Amino acid sequence: MGLTQAKTYGSVGAILSILGGNIPRVGNLISIIGVVLILLAVKEISLAVNREDIFKDYLVAFILHLGAFFVFLIALVSVIGITVLQGIFWNLAEKELESLGQIIKGLLIGGILAWILFVLGSYYLKKSYESISIETEVGIFRTTGLLYFIGAILLIVFGIGALLIIIGKIFEIIAYLSLPENIKKYDGTWRLRDG
Repeated sequence: MGLTQAKTYGSVGAILSILGGNIPRVGNLISIIGVVLILLAVKEISLAVNREDIFKDYLVAFILHLGAFFVFLIALVSVIGITVLQGIFWNLAEKELESLGQIIKGLLIGGILAWILFVLGSYYLKKSYESISIETEVGIFRTTGLLYFIGAILLIVFGIGALLIIIGKIFEIIAYLSLPENIKKYDGTWRLRDG
Protein backbone atom coordinates (compact mmCIF):
# COMPACT_ATOMS: atom_id res chain seq x y z
CA MET A 1 0.00 0.00 0.00
CA GLY A 2 1.17 3.51 -0.74
CA LEU A 3 2.30 5.96 1.89
CA THR A 4 2.88 8.82 -0.56
CA GLN A 5 -0.16 10.78 0.63
CA ALA A 6 0.73 10.21 4.28
CA LYS A 7 4.27 11.40 3.60
CA THR A 8 2.98 14.56 1.90
CA TYR A 9 0.25 15.31 4.44
CA GLY A 10 2.51 14.64 7.41
CA SER A 11 5.55 16.59 6.26
CA VAL A 12 3.54 19.62 5.06
CA GLY A 13 1.36 19.47 8.19
CA ALA A 14 4.37 19.30 10.52
CA ILE A 15 6.00 22.25 8.73
CA LEU A 16 2.80 24.33 8.87
CA SER A 17 2.19 23.51 12.54
CA ILE A 18 5.66 24.70 13.55
CA LEU A 19 5.66 27.78 11.30
CA GLY A 20 2.13 28.86 12.17
CA GLY A 21 3.09 30.01 15.64
CA ASN A 22 5.58 32.46 14.15
CA ILE A 23 3.29 34.17 11.64
CA PRO A 24 1.24 37.14 12.85
CA ARG A 25 -2.55 37.21 12.38
CA VAL A 26 -3.00 34.04 10.29
CA GLY A 27 -0.53 31.90 12.26
CA ASN A 28 -3.18 30.12 14.32
CA LEU A 29 -5.12 29.17 11.19
CA ILE A 30 -1.95 27.85 9.56
CA SER A 31 -1.15 25.79 12.68
CA ILE A 32 -4.68 24.33 12.68
CA ILE A 33 -4.36 23.38 9.00
CA GLY A 34 -1.03 21.73 9.85
CA VAL A 35 -2.55 19.69 12.68
CA VAL A 36 -5.43 18.56 10.45
CA LEU A 37 -2.94 17.44 7.78
CA ILE A 38 -1.00 15.45 10.38
CA LEU A 39 -4.27 13.81 11.50
CA LEU A 40 -4.92 12.83 7.87
CA ALA A 41 -1.37 11.47 7.56
CA VAL A 42 -1.75 9.31 10.66
CA LYS A 43 -5.12 8.06 9.36
CA GLU A 44 -3.49 7.11 6.01
CA ILE A 45 -0.68 5.24 7.78
CA SER A 46 -3.19 3.50 10.05
CA LEU A 47 -5.16 2.32 7.02
CA ALA A 48 -2.03 1.30 5.09
CA VAL A 49 -0.78 -0.99 7.85
CA ASN A 50 -4.28 -2.07 8.92
CA ARG A 51 -3.84 -0.91 12.53
CA GLU A 52 -6.76 1.13 13.77
CA ASP A 53 -5.09 1.72 17.14
CA ILE A 54 -2.48 4.00 15.54
CA PHE A 55 -5.13 6.54 14.53
CA LYS A 56 -7.19 6.07 17.71
CA ASP A 57 -4.17 6.81 19.92
CA TYR A 58 -3.34 9.90 17.88
CA LEU A 59 -6.96 11.07 18.01
CA VAL A 60 -7.00 10.66 21.81
CA ALA A 61 -3.77 12.70 21.95
CA PHE A 62 -5.34 15.40 19.78
CA ILE A 63 -8.48 15.59 21.95
CA LEU A 64 -6.48 15.71 25.21
CA HIS A 65 -4.18 18.43 23.84
CA LEU A 66 -7.20 20.42 22.71
CA GLY A 67 -8.74 19.93 26.17
CA ALA A 68 -5.53 21.18 27.81
CA PHE A 69 -5.62 24.30 25.65
CA PHE A 70 -9.25 25.05 26.53
CA VAL A 71 -8.77 24.39 30.26
CA PHE A 72 -5.85 26.83 30.34
CA LEU A 73 -7.73 29.37 28.22
CA ILE A 74 -10.80 29.20 30.48
CA ALA A 75 -8.62 29.60 33.59
CA LEU A 76 -6.81 32.57 32.05
CA VAL A 77 -9.98 34.31 30.85
CA SER A 78 -11.67 33.69 34.21
CA VAL A 79 -8.77 35.14 36.15
CA ILE A 80 -8.52 38.16 33.86
CA GLY A 81 -12.28 38.68 34.11
CA ILE A 82 -12.28 38.47 37.90
CA THR A 83 -9.26 40.76 38.07
CA VAL A 84 -10.93 43.40 35.91
CA LEU A 85 -14.23 43.13 37.78
CA GLN A 86 -12.53 43.49 41.14
CA GLY A 87 -10.26 46.25 39.85
CA ILE A 88 -7.26 44.62 41.48
CA PHE A 89 -4.66 46.06 39.14
CA TRP A 90 -6.02 49.57 39.52
CA ASN A 91 -6.63 49.46 43.26
CA LEU A 92 -3.94 47.02 44.36
CA ALA A 93 -3.07 49.09 47.41
CA GLU A 94 -6.69 48.96 48.57
CA LYS A 95 -7.18 45.23 48.07
CA GLU A 96 -6.00 42.60 50.43
CA LEU A 97 -3.33 40.16 49.38
CA GLU A 98 -5.94 37.46 49.83
CA SER A 99 -7.66 38.49 46.58
CA LEU A 100 -4.36 38.40 44.74
CA GLY A 101 -3.66 34.98 46.25
CA GLN A 102 -6.98 33.66 44.96
CA ILE A 103 -6.15 34.85 41.45
CA ILE A 104 -2.76 33.17 41.54
CA LYS A 105 -4.37 30.01 42.94
CA GLY A 106 -6.92 30.00 40.09
CA LEU A 107 -4.15 30.31 37.51
CA LEU A 108 -2.12 27.56 39.15
CA ILE A 109 -5.06 25.15 39.33
CA GLY A 110 -5.97 25.81 35.68
CA GLY A 111 -2.34 25.51 34.63
CA ILE A 112 -1.81 22.24 36.48
CA LEU A 113 -5.01 20.70 35.08
CA ALA A 114 -3.99 21.79 31.57
CA TRP A 115 -0.50 20.35 32.11
CA ILE A 116 -1.91 16.99 33.25
CA LEU A 117 -4.12 16.80 30.14
CA PHE A 118 -1.16 17.77 27.94
CA VAL A 119 1.07 15.08 29.47
CA LEU A 120 -1.65 12.44 29.01
CA GLY A 121 -2.14 13.56 25.40
CA SER A 122 1.59 13.39 24.77
CA TYR A 123 1.65 9.84 26.13
CA TYR A 124 -0.95 8.79 23.54
CA LEU A 125 0.95 10.65 20.82
CA LYS A 126 4.07 8.73 21.87
CA LYS A 127 2.14 5.44 21.68
CA SER A 128 0.88 6.28 18.19
CA TYR A 129 4.31 7.29 16.92
CA GLU A 130 5.95 4.19 18.45
CA SER A 131 3.46 2.02 16.54
CA ILE A 132 4.14 3.94 13.33
CA SER A 133 7.87 3.46 13.93
CA ILE A 134 7.42 -0.31 14.29
CA GLU A 135 5.15 -0.67 11.26
CA THR A 136 7.12 1.56 8.87
CA GLU A 137 10.61 0.88 10.26
CA VAL A 138 11.22 4.64 10.52
CA GLY A 139 12.86 4.87 13.94
CA ILE A 140 12.72 8.65 14.09
CA PHE A 141 8.98 8.43 14.83
CA ARG A 142 9.84 6.74 18.14
CA THR A 143 12.30 9.54 18.95
CA THR A 144 9.69 12.16 18.03
CA GLY A 145 7.12 10.63 20.36
CA LEU A 146 9.63 10.39 23.18
CA LEU A 147 10.69 14.04 22.75
CA TYR A 148 7.06 15.16 22.87
CA PHE A 149 6.37 13.10 25.99
CA ILE A 150 9.47 14.16 27.93
CA GLY A 151 8.93 17.75 26.75
CA ALA A 152 5.35 17.68 28.04
CA ILE A 153 6.47 16.37 31.43
CA LEU A 154 9.17 19.05 31.66
CA LEU A 155 6.83 21.81 30.48
CA ILE A 156 6.50 22.74 34.16
CA VAL A 157 10.12 23.89 33.78
CA PHE A 158 9.04 26.03 30.81
CA GLY A 159 12.32 26.47 28.93
CA ILE A 160 13.42 22.85 28.94
CA GLY A 161 10.03 21.33 28.09
CA ALA A 162 9.22 23.86 25.38
CA LEU A 163 12.65 23.36 23.82
CA LEU A 164 12.19 19.57 23.73
CA ILE A 165 8.76 19.96 22.12
CA ILE A 166 10.20 22.28 19.44
CA ILE A 167 12.97 19.75 18.78
CA GLY A 168 10.25 17.07 18.62
CA LYS A 169 8.41 19.15 15.98
CA ILE A 170 11.59 19.29 13.87
CA PHE A 171 12.05 15.53 14.25
CA GLU A 172 8.40 15.08 13.25
CA ILE A 173 9.10 16.82 9.92
CA ILE A 174 12.11 14.57 9.33
CA ALA A 175 10.12 11.46 10.32
CA TYR A 176 7.36 12.13 7.80
CA LEU A 177 9.90 12.94 5.08
CA SER A 178 11.61 9.60 5.89
CA LEU A 179 8.48 7.51 5.28
CA PRO A 180 8.88 4.95 2.48
CA GLU A 181 6.71 5.35 -0.62
CA ASN A 182 5.11 1.91 -0.32
CA ILE A 183 4.50 -0.82 2.19
CA LYS A 184 3.15 -4.30 1.54
CA LYS A 185 2.26 -7.39 3.53
CA TYR A 186 4.59 -10.35 3.07
CA ASP A 187 4.63 -13.64 5.05
CA GLY A 188 2.33 -12.26 7.72
CA THR A 189 4.50 -9.22 8.44
CA TRP A 190 4.76 -5.80 6.88
CA ARG A 191 7.72 -5.18 4.61
CA LEU A 192 8.85 -1.93 3.09
CA ARG A 193 9.17 -1.56 -0.63
CA ASP A 194 10.80 1.41 -2.35
CA GLY A 195 9.44 2.77 -5.62
